[in-house]
Parts: sequence; C-alpha cells; structure tokens
Amino acid sequence: MSAGETVAGPQNSSMEIHGGKVVYEILGTSDELIVLTPGGRFGKDIPGLRPLAQALVDGGYSVLLWDRPNCGASDIQFYGPSESHMRAETLAALLKGLDRGPCVIAGGSGGARDSMLLSILYPELVSKLVLWNIVGGIYGTFNLGAYYVLPSLQAVRGLGVEGLVQMREWRERIDENPANKQRLLDLDPDEFVKLSLRWLGTYVPKPGQTIPGVDDELFDRITVPTLIIRGGENDLDHPKRTSLEVSCLIRGSTLIDPPWPEDAWERAMEDRASGRSGGFNMFDTWVQAAPDILKFLADS
Repeated sequence: MSAGETVAGPQNSSMEIHGGKVVYEILGTSDELIVLTPGGRFGKDIPGLRPLAQALVDGGYSVLLWDRPNCGASDIQFYGPSESHMRAETLAALLKGLDRGPCVIAGGSGGARDSMLLSILYPELVSKLVLWNIVGGIYGTFNLGAYYVLPSLQAVRGLGVEGLVQMREWRERIDENPANKQRLLDLDPDEFVKLSLRWLGTYVPKPGQTIPGVDDELFDRITVPTLIIRGGENDLDHPKRTSLEVSCLIRGSTLIDPPWPEDAWERAMEDRASGRSGGFNMFDTWVQAAPDILKFLADS
C-alpha cells in the first residue's frame, strides 16, 4: 500500500503514510472540510470529541477525524524533530492523499500545537485556523516531556524495546492494532533513545519559543483567519498567558473567552484522578465551542 491508497471499513478508512497506517473517518458530505484534532495521545474516539464534530457537521461542514501516529488504531511511528512535527507532516500527507485542502484546521491542547505546526509548515493546506486549550508555560511544557517521553525512554534504557510492550500506554495501542507489537519490537533501541532525547529537548522551555519546539518568528507564516479560545484563568496545563501570547504572534487573530467554565480543565483532572463516576471527561466541554466556531467561520 502506498501513500494516497485508502482502505475502507464500516466507518473508518486508512492510508499508509511514511510506512505506517493512519486511520481516519470523514463525517458529513459538505465540500467544506474541518480537520478536528484532540490532545494528548488520544484517538478520534476519545469521549467528548465526536459531539463537537457532529455539531460542526450539523452546522454545514464535513469533519475529518483521525488517529494520529501513536494514537487510537493507527500505527506507532517515531520520527521527526518532535512528535507534533511528525503529526503535522502526517496530516499534510493525509490531506494531499485525499485531495482535500485548503480546509479549516481545528484542534485543542496537543491538537492545537499540531494544527499550528501544520499551518506554519504547510500553509497551502489551511484556509482558517481554530485553536483552544493551548499548552504552554513551565509546568505545562515540562509535564509533556515527563508524561509522553520519559517513561518510554527509561523503559528502553532499562529493558530494551521489550520494555515498551509492557507499558500500559503501548499495550493499549497494541490492543487496538495488534501489528503495533511487532512495530515496537522492531525498533532499534539506540535510535529510539536518540529520538526520545530529541523529543524531550523540545519540551525544555527556551527563549523565543512560546510553543514547545516552534520559534516565535515562524508564526509570521500563519496569515489565515484564526480563532483562539483562551485558556482558563488558573489552568496550569493551558495557561491563559500562553493563549494571549499566541494571539499576539498570529497577527489579526481573534481571541475569545472560553465558552466553558474557567475551571473546567481543573475539575476534569480532579474527576479523572479520583475515578469519580459522572464527572467530566477531559474533552466533554468542547462541544460548547461549536456556536463560537461556526460563527467565526461564517464571519471570517
């Protein structure tokens, strides 16, 4: 299978990109497409994402949901200056393979970072940009490296690549896509350590980088209409300050207050940590942004 060749399933399709399978689906039939990307290493079926997608479809758009590399049922992959660079490159190839674009690129948390990088590196694919829950600050940036890079790096240093298949995160990827087990075992441990150190270095805060791994001057390349939903007042993962700084870097961008409670992320984190039933999932409130997103797209 080569880039551009797709395999359809009951709802999902897949495309081989850079030697790895990328799973995606398109909701709706409109020619106007919104790419919707969640945060973390969560796939397209994370609770809370699909209600937002459906609300955008009801507003007259089609929505592309996709499992980024290392997420959902897609293949595990490791390359590039950072994981977000890898994902931006993958999304660009996916859109080109589908012959779609320019289109609306929208994402929250890690998905916002992926969306900004796509807009910087592949501006020809982007018509408008929508961002929320932008990660930044010392705590938020260090937390990314500690959570997404260090555990796997330490596992390989101690146990070799066999240590990866013992980790809950990668076992979940194997459960959704059994081929991922062999992909992990085929990794060269020395090369994996080098790559992990490179990815970890991205998350060390540096002068002139409001967003990890992205020089501030590169934001001059984003010239499309951009909507930024600022972070909550006391959200350490997605600081209000970072949203304000990004709004300054993207000239002409529109900055609005969050449509969800100021403490929505903190409450979701508390519910997740305590295992309380009936509490928020991390992305449950995102559907509340649909009216603001649709209004922005109609007016810009």
